Amino acid sequence: MPWTGLRLAITLLTAVPVPGHAPRRAPDRRTAGVAMYWAPVVGLALGGLAAGVLVGCQRGHTGSLLAAVLAVAVLAALTRALHLDGLADTADGLGSRQPADGALAIMARSDIGPFGVATLLLTLLIQVSALARAEEIGRGPLAIVVATGAARLAITLACRRGVPAARPGGLGALVAGTVHPAAGAALAAAAVGAAAALGWIYAVAVAAGLACSVLLTALATRRLGGITGDVLGAAAEITTAACLLVTAIS
Repeated sequence: MPWTGLRLAITLLTAVPVPGHAPRRAPDRRTAGVAMYWAPVVGLALGGLAAGVLVGCQRGHTGSLLAAVLAVAVLAALTRALHLDGLADTADGLGSRQPADGALAIMARSDIGPFGVATLLLTLLIQVSALARAEEIGRGPLAIVVATGAARLAITLACRRGVPAARPGGLGALVAGTVHPAAGAALAAAAVGAAAALGWIYAVAVAAGLACSVLLTALATRRLGGITGDVLGAAAEITTAACLLVTAIS
């Protein structure tokens, strides 16, 4: 079961092919819950690859801005930009001021509205510029690893019991309520503690990022009635931006 959950986490959260993983049926909620516990590990792995891009750019003397753009682009490619798409859809839904059913219908459309476009562009600009600044002051590789790990931990926390699914089908319905609140709190405390071992700024970054994701989850629950796969993607991207913003502070 644990390894099945890890394979499912990789499948749900990345575009990385998993050798020998060809499920014949949809995963059950128990396996999905295990996958959500593995989500931060997947995030750290993604961050490690992005950090490798930064290190390579350092050796190639490309400059911090181009290095940051390439690192963020690699993360988007490794996730098929699903989290970014979720961010745009969530912004359109929450910004529409429609009742829950209307907002969910807007989020289910294939197009992106003005709220989604503006939120997507601004979030990417924050991520890139903050990572570029962190790179300039010598924090780039650690900053991106910490941010991506915290971003996937935000997904884990959003799936805690007490947070319902906004609709009966989809990813949100599969994973909502599968994480024990005490386990989520323990993981968050461990993440802040591990980040503090790297430096106080990283602990503040993780705490700030997770706080933003909790606020977003609460807003989605109030406006939409719960979480969806789009909300989970939005939580990851908002957490990434908040973490990188903090690590850019010198």
